[in-house]
Amino acid sequence: MFFYRMRLFSLFGFDVYVDASWLLLAVLITWSLAGIFPDIVSGLSLTTYWSMAVVATVGLLFSIVFHEMSHAVVARHFDMPIRGITLFIFGGVAEMHSEPTSAGGEFLMALAGPIASAALGFLFFLLFGIVAGLQGPPAVAGVLWYLSYLNWMLAIFNLLPAFPLDGGRMLRAALWGWRKDLAWATWIASGAGNVFGILLIVLGVIDVVRGDFVGGVWLSLIGLFLRGAASATYQQTLARQILGGQPVSRFMNRRPIIVPPDLSVREFVEDYVYRHHHKVFPVVGDGRLLGCITTAQVGAIDGEQWDQHTVAEIMESCSKDNTVAPETDTLEAMTKMQRNGRSPLLVVSRGQLLGILSLRDLLELLTLRLEIEGGRRQRDARLQAG
Repeated sequence: MFFYRMRLFSLFGFDVYVDASWLLLAVLITWSLAGIFPDIVSGLSLTTYWSMAVVATVGLLFSIVFHEMSHAVVARHFDMPIRGITLFIFGGVAEMHSEPTSAGGEFLMALAGPIASAALGFLFFLLFGIVAGLQGPPAVAGVLWYLSYLNWMLAIFNLLPAFPLDGGRMLRAALWGWRKDLAWATWIASGAGNVFGILLIVLGVIDVVRGDFVGGVWLSLIGLFLRGAASATYQQTLARQILGGQPVSRFMNRRPIIVPPDLSVREFVEDYVYRHHHKVFPVVGDGRLLGCITTAQVGAIDGEQWDQHTVAEIMESCSKDNTVAPETDTLEAMTKMQRNGRSPLLVVSRGQLLGILSLRDLLELLTLRLEIEGGRRQRDARLQAG
């Protein structure tokens, strides 16, 4: 989801990050507001309008952080671990380590965001009324009015029952509480998110045809994001249910291709790399794991010198980054591979190689399960409708 993010600050124990994509959003909003504010408050200088736009953009940042922080605080109350809050091009997100612990907890966590935005909108409107009543600076009144409107729109939009928006999470929580089936509830809520995503794309295309190119493209991008996020969330939920709590020993390949240490590099390339098409191979000698050799290590050696070097000379030693114990939780191992960019992981116990865990194999397993689950969900839905 994110390109490059940096930490801004920590608040109430939660780290707040900003993704590079949000900077693009900030520029676009500032540029747009500099052209909108003259219609809200007339008779001011161009410099004033740009200043109002910058202040309003900072106010938007504060509003998003306030919205997401409310989610995080309520989530912590219900023992839902939050990894942090990240601002990106489509707003902000409170990143959860795992699925919610209860349907009621998720419902209240999701509801906290729109309530916070509505309350903040009311506060800005109250301040606007005070400034306007005292005949204060028109620029200040204009920014306060806009921030009030923005927060109310943020609250209303997030209440749409389209996962992963707050309304979609509330829908999932309600369905989860009713059927006691988180995967089914996520499937229904994700389907709603997909439908709303398509609707936004269609509305965006209509706006483009009518001449509102920027607004239409923006609606279409939000629709594409909703569709992608809804699908990804369902896959993550199913992955957690399939892999969570299961040891890697259940999914590992118990017959991995192993390489002897005294093999020449040329023999390794011709007999192993070209034959099995793997990028990483464990090196085993006398029944014990000695290390692993990768195609990247081979590529660092001139081909004419392959006969002069052995696997033992160029292999790398094993570490916590490329090994796991057989009792390690599979979901934890999968997260480790994605975070470190290392796949596969060697499953080791007391210096012996028991198997190998590949991210590709896990993803293939999840894809097959998604196809089976998706077909079953559609069949159940048709039976219920009939």
